Amino acid sequence: MIINKRLKEVGRLVDDNSSFLDIGCDHAFLDIYLAQDKKRKFKKIVASDNKEGPLTQAKNNINQHKLSKEIELRLGDGLDTYTDDIDTVIISGMGGRNMIGIIKNHLEYLKTIDTFILSPNNYQVDVKEYLTKVGYYIEDEVLIKDSKFIYQIIKFKKGRKKYSKKELFFGPVLLTKKDDNFMHYYKRELKSREIIMELLPKGFSFRKVKLKKEMKLIKSEINN
Repeated sequence: MIINKRLKEVGRLVDDNSSFLDIGCDHAFLDIYLAQDKKRKFKKIVASDNKEGPLTQAKNNINQHKLSKEIELRLGDGLDTYTDDIDTVIISGMGGRNMIGIIKNHLEYLKTIDTFILSPNNYQVDVKEYLTKVGYYIEDEVLIKDSKFIYQIIKFKKGRKKYSKKELFFGPVLLTKKDDNFMHYYKRELKSREIIMELLPKGFSFRKVKLKKEMKLIKSEINN
């Protein structure tokens, strides 16, 4: 199975011998890719989606690759498809606030979820703030360029660490790397904030103050 760079990097972050649930699996490309990797072993692979169409296509793809015994399919919303024999939850390609909502709806499952691997399309800072608030720390982070976009992927592990506002904004692990993707990503983030500042009408003073603080923070980091 050939998958895009973003999904491949998500897969790399999944621990060997884990039992994982891929929420919003779409066509189950990630799950097939990992199940086919002979160098790796997983105790359980569950792919779930809340739409019957993608799940039907996922089933066809899984059957085509003869992996029906290795990958279990479940229909349902978010963590409604979770069972306590799963220790890792993957959510990729979804809005950050939707991810937070999925987790908030089933806080009781945090007792048995050891790892979250999340790749939000937006509101990444909100995701980091929320997960670290409810008892997870950031074990790893990646900025991966796929086509013309750069995506964030964050791996959370159960446990607590204190982070500064700067660390939560940029990502504590990403700050130690500061590679080319980091510089490109945050230059783009700075530019988008400058555009928003120009377009905001009169008023919106709180929003403008927040944007100015973020722009100052980004400038100090990329020019350092």
